[in-house]
Amino acid sequence: MPEDTTQRRRRAPAMSPEDRREAIVAATVPLLFTHGANVTTSQIAKAAGIAEGTVFRAFKDKQELIRTCVRSVLAADLELRLIEEARQARTLAERLSWGISAVSGYLDRMWKLMSVLRDSGYDPHDGHDKEREHKGPPVEMQRITEHVASLFGPDDHLRVDPSLAARLLLGLVFTNRMHGEGFGDSTADADQLVELFLHGVLTQN
Repeated sequence: MPEDTTQRRRRAPAMSPEDRREAIVAATVPLLFTHGANVTTSQIAKAAGIAEGTVFRAFKDKQELIRTCVRSVLAADLELRLIEEARQARTLAERLSWGISAVSGYLDRMWKLMSVLRDSGYDPHDGHDKEREHKGPPVEMQRITEHVASLFGPDDHLRVDPSLAARLLLGLVFTNRMHGEGFGDSTADADQLVELFLHGVLTQN
């Protein structure tokens, strides 16, 4: 008698609620960059390989899922690790260039998502306390600033406090990443920014 394959078939271990939420977020984030807030729960379910109803068992509604995805995208843990790795570089210029590259990638990711969501009519404060929602990005930027400040060492002979130096450098990075009307599309690379930051825009006589 042939073996009953139904008895040999084993069910995959069930995900914990938190693991399920993380899997749905991971599947949703790429869709947000493409569709913004217009992404459908049907598209999300298909990307996550789950039934559409599972989305609503993991999240109260699509708005909660989008907010969770936005927090995930704005988290700077990867960039902070890259900045920490920059400390191993031999010279200050190399350390700052390494750090700027990490920060630039973060800004590009953040601004791209915000642009797509805004164009699709998404309001991050819809039905929620605005002050609480505003605490996310500034906290991440504060962490980034603190890490960039740590790239300056005691032998670098700074004229200002490392925290101020980090804020000034990041201000230069922010301006460099702007692509709005009137700014043009040309940008300086990380090495050029460091050269300008450390030595100014004037050529030496």
